[in-house]
Amino acid sequence: MRGIVKRFPGVLACDQVDFDVKAGEVHALLGENGAGKSTLMKILYGLYHAEAGEIVLDGQAVRIQSPTDAIRLGIGMVHQHFMLVDELTVTENVALGLASSRGPVLDLDRVAARIRELTTTYRMEIDPKAPVWTLAVGERQRIEILKALYRGADLLILDEPTAVLTPQEVDDLFVTLRQMTHDGHGLVFISHKLHEVVAISDRITVLRAGRNVGTVPNQGMTRNELARMMVGRDVLLDRPHEGLGLGEVKLAVSGVSAVGVVGLPALRDVSFEVRGGEILGVAGVSGNGQRELAEVIAGLRSVTGGRVEVAGQDVTSWSPGKHTAFGMGYIPEERMHDGIVQEFSVAENLMLDDHTRPPFSNGFFLNFGAIATRARQLVRDFNVRTPSIDTPTRSLSGGNIQKIILARELARDPRVLIAAQPTRGVDIGATEYIHERILDQRRHGTATLLISEDLDEIFALSDRIVVLYEGRVMDIVAREQATAEQLGLLMAGVQAR
Repeated sequence: MRGIVKRFPGVLACDQVDFDVKAGEVHALLGENGAGKSTLMKILYGLYHAEAGEIVLDGQAVRIQSPTDAIRLGIGMVHQHFMLVDELTVTENVALGLASSRGPVLDLDRVAARIRELTTTYRMEIDPKAPVWTLAVGERQRIEILKALYRGADLLILDEPTAVLTPQEVDDLFVTLRQMTHDGHGLVFISHKLHEVVAISDRITVLRAGRNVGTVPNQGMTRNELARMMVGRDVLLDRPHEGLGLGEVKLAVSGVSAVGVVGLPALRDVSFEVRGGEILGVAGVSGNGQRELAEVIAGLRSVTGGRVEVAGQDVTSWSPGKHTAFGMGYIPEERMHDGIVQEFSVAENLMLDDHTRPPFSNGFFLNFGAIATRARQLVRDFNVRTPSIDTPTRSLSGGNIQKIILARELARDPRVLIAAQPTRGVDIGATEYIHERILDQRRHGTATLLISEDLDEIFALSDRIVVLYEGRVMDIVAREQATAEQLGLLMAGVQAR
């Protein structure tokens, strides 16, 4: 890709970007959110069209007008944001856009058989007959990986492919990727996990503000050097773990069971406690009950057994509003769907929890002056980058939307904080900030339940770690005694000896 230029209204997303991939290599692409990584790769895959520049494939200039052109040319892409039809099954999504081997007659049975082979080979448990709408976030990402593997691309773009894999599965995937490069495939690897980039890549290109700021060989590069290239300053990646005295039990989950969206058991007799000043990390592969656990504690999902207590009070059957009033903070997994109202302004989203309370309301009418003053203060305190407090929230980056949710939930100084995937999809600078705010709440005595599929995040923040598998607690271990290998086995359902 030579001299690629792409503009959106008010944004120069790609500014004369050069990028190349050699046969037989893994070329990592790094950059903060909004740096232009996904835009550049969507141009290569035919989803966007560049306004200037050219694409050369195997020595020949090519025009890629659509993903159909890209697939025909042997280019595959595993998308960060899923390109799936919710109403269709896994098999139908994989087959979508491809000609049937039987002409006008569908060959979904053959597609399903091939999917089963791939899921066995790559250890991605998924039912080919399952409708996509019933699947968890991680399971949907596996479908995207299956789609690319099914098409057998010569050049494969992998956008955050390891986000929901256990350490052992990541190792297995890397073995597969290395075999692909040995066979002459070219791979583009996009990831926020710098240790994975260092582990798998041959070369690394860093984008910042739409420009290529450097392409470097992997040999000798460190995570800190890469982070500095991405952000333009030093980033604190490793924090010393502070030993704090723990307070009383603020959150107690006792024998909780619940069902998922399709009526099947999602939580099975889950029990644990979180004390004031403690962060309890919840590790597990996506789809093993983490989302249901967060929703049960936040009052968004009913239990079929057990109880939830906050500060000694049974809150199992309370409404979400009553949870909030009692001191519960909730950062949901799906921020765009559950965390904000996209059409609302920044100020309106910051006031969602408090708009009925003085001084923001007198019971009948909103006090817009008080709301504006409070919103500006929170924007400053939480470093939200927005043109104004009246800007529609949907127009902000993922990291800034996450900061809005943090500001709203933490400004009330909650007794209990449920943080579900708090840094999923946000860049390294925003991740550093979000981690610091969560640790600051710990210092103030908040009991925090941190649900994350990123083991680096779990190890960086947690005091203890509970591992879920198929809705059950496999074990609860102290952070200083846990290893990635041990947690990976527990996440795969292998009980520690």
